[in-house]
Amino acid sequence: MVRAIMIQGTGSNVGKSVLVAGLARAYTRRGLRVAPFKPQNMSNNAAVTENGGEIGRAQALQARAAKRPTHTDMNPILLKPETDTGAQIIVQGQRAGTMKAGDYRKDKSKLLGAALESFDRLCSDADLVLIEGAGSPAETNLRKGDIANMGFACTAGVPAILVGDIHRGGVIAQIVGTQAVLDSGDLEMIKGFAVNRFKGDVSLFDDGRDDIAARTGWPCLGVVPWFHDAWKLPAEDMMDIRSHSGGACKVVVPQLERMANFDDLDPLSAEPGVTVEIIPAGRPLPGDADLVLLPGSKSTIGDLTYFRAQGWDIDLYAHVRRGGHVLGLCGGYQMLGKTIADPDGVDGRPGTVEGLGLLDVTTTMAGRKQVTLRTARSVLGDDPVTGYEIHMGRTEGPDCYRAWLKIEDRPEGASDKTGRIRGSYLHGIFSSDAFRARYLQQLGATSDLSYENGVEEVLDALADHLEQHMNLDHLLELAASPKKT
Repeated sequence: MVRAIMIQGTGSNVGKSVLVAGLARAYTRRGLRVAPFKPQNMSNNAAVTENGGEIGRAQALQARAAKRPTHTDMNPILLKPETDTGAQIIVQGQRAGTMKAGDYRKDKSKLLGAALESFDRLCSDADLVLIEGAGSPAETNLRKGDIANMGFACTAGVPAILVGDIHRGGVIAQIVGTQAVLDSGDLEMIKGFAVNRFKGDVSLFDDGRDDIAARTGWPCLGVVPWFHDAWKLPAEDMMDIRSHSGGACKVVVPQLERMANFDDLDPLSAEPGVTVEIIPAGRPLPGDADLVLLPGSKSTIGDLTYFRAQGWDIDLYAHVRRGGHVLGLCGGYQMLGKTIADPDGVDGRPGTVEGLGLLDVTTTMAGRKQVTLRTARSVLGDDPVTGYEIHMGRTEGPDCYRAWLKIEDRPEGASDKTGRIRGSYLHGIFSSDAFRARYLQQLGATSDLSYENGVEEVLDALADHLEQHMNLDHLLELAASPKKT
């Protein structure tokens, strides 16, 4: 009989995603068939699933931790922000349109059926479903029609654990305050609490832990110390990406407003010989960069305007004159061309804009959205490359004849005459060790890192960490068989 439990948080970014990944690996090692699930997620850093759809990258990592293939049922509703007030809606892996925030709040309850349908399918092939909430159930203004937290928990009959983040401060108020604002029906679903990200001697918080338990009546499932290697796991949220100091080889990444699919940075950040520097708005691109990497974007034309508004185009041209390398991936690739045409307004307003002109290619935003896992080879060295495409648009032009990747017999990407400026639609290429090592060699860096093995080691270490600091037997006892929906 399948059981399920939901990990909810006192706010966004309290570490729910990482905790669920660690729990997935821990219970999988105990011999359970574990499936991760998040009814509603909001992220532009999507992963492509084996069944050809999109889910949040956190659920892809959790699936990996559970040693099972990714599937669109693991995150049936994915919101991908395109503007400050609107987002693309992905339902069970497929694009269902764009909706303004106000309209989504009115209609989101209609999506509960899709979430429950996906949840039921996952339950049919699992012993334990670990569900991740979104944001906080304490946002009472969002409770009506909720499908992300208590709305889902109550409908599916799934017990919840509330997680607070002590690193932010005020964790007693976080947890006790959440209890204070929930109605009685929601409170019945919460079966315990945990405190995450403690730094120092955990015993120093014994009194605080006991105070929370006394005030709420909930048992404590654990006080989890700071897990120092969490940064080595793929990040999902833009709030999680940060510069990482390594060696002398410097990779500079302008932080675009609608940056998407920035998992390309994770293997580079893991390299001891590489420094990855994320450049926020208002700061120039450093003049000592070896590589400027233009990442993917959920709104290419809008982010190109944003790029120019920071003066980064001037910095980039100076970098090229100094002999620096440039790599554009997906939206970044489109920006490097001469023009971007959007006749149907796929990316915003219809029209054509000038690109950065560093590659002799043009892009037309049209056609079906490509959402596909890919295997490829590099032209230089014939190294195997795995990755994925997730984009709208078609790019062509003379520099495409200098493709530097090949997918089966099809050339992929473009290069200028010097080979220092390149673009490609293929994401995830730097997770391939041999390819990454050869690419970094051109920048004067050496690599002997096994990236994927490193991620596996961190997931095992995370599971060990939770086994030590959480009562996983009690947590499993609290999991319950969901209602038939």
